[in-house]
Amino acid sequence: MIEKSLYENYQIDFSDEIIPDNDDYLFVFNENRELYLDDDKRLPKNLDDLKVNFCLFIGIYKGMKAFVVNACGNGTFYDLREVYEFDHDLYHIAGKAVLVNDWYISHRFCGRCGTKTQLDEKDMMLKCPECGQVHYPRIAPAIIVAIRKGDKLLMAQHSYHDTIRYALIAGFVEPGESIEEAVHREVSEEVGIKIKNLKYMKSQSWPFPNSLMLGFTAEYESGDIKVDGDEIVKAKWFKKDEIIRYDSDISISDWLIQNFIDSH
Repeated sequence: MIEKSLYENYQIDFSDEIIPDNDDYLFVFNENRELYLDDDKRLPKNLDDLKVNFCLFIGIYKGMKAFVVNACGNGTFYDLREVYEFDHDLYHIAGKAVLVNDWYISHRFCGRCGTKTQLDEKDMMLKCPECGQVHYPRIAPAIIVAIRKGDKLLMAQHSYHDTIRYALIAGFVEPGESIEEAVHREVSEEVGIKIKNLKYMKSQSWPFPNSLMLGFTAEYESGDIKVDGDEIVKAKWFKKDEIIRYDSDISISDWLIQNFIDSH
C-alpha cells in the first residue's frame, strides 16, 4: 500500500527536477482507464514514446516515489480486471492510482465557478483560488448482501449483466440514509422481501468506476419474491451445489458466496 501520501503537482511540463527517476513507480493510464505495462507486464521505467497529459506524485510505495500519469501512445494498455488475474498486488495499488487519475481529470476546473483549481500543499484536495470551493476525491458507497433462507442463498438476475446469470443483491447508498437502511431498502425494492439479522462482513474498494463496496449477510424474514422487472428480471433461492460461480474472484461478491458455501 501507499506508505506516505504527500500530494504534489507534477504535471504536463517535465522540466528541471520533476522528471520521475527510472526507479520510481509509474502508473500510466489512458483515456479508457487502462494501465500501461511493458512487454513483461510490469510498470514502465520511463515515459518515453508517451504523450503525457499530467503526472501526479501520489506517495511512497515500497520505499520509492509513486506517480499516476495520464498519457496516450503506443504500447499495451490493460483493463484493471485483466491486471488482477495475473498480478493481485499490482491491481490493488493501481486501483488507488486510477481513482486519483479520475479525480484530477474531473476537478481540474471548479464545478461552481469554472476557475482552474490548484492542488493543496499537504492534503489530497483541489481548491478553487476564485470562490474557495474545495474538491476532494469522491467515492460512491454501495452495499452487497448475501441473504440466506435455511440452506439456500438468494441470487438475482440483473438486466444490465450480460455474462453473469445470477448475482447477489447490491445497490448504492442514497443521500440521507445509513448503510443498514440502504441494505433493507435495496432488498425491498429489488426482490420485495424483508430480512433480519443483518451483519456487516467486510469492505472492498471497487474502482469500476469509484465504489466502496460494503458486504453484508442477512437472513430471510418474510414475504414472497417479487422482482421489480427493471433492474432485476429474475430471483430465486439456490442450494450451494446449484450456484454457478463467477469466472474470477476479483469481487467481494465471490467472497460472500464462498462464505455461504463454506458455512453449509
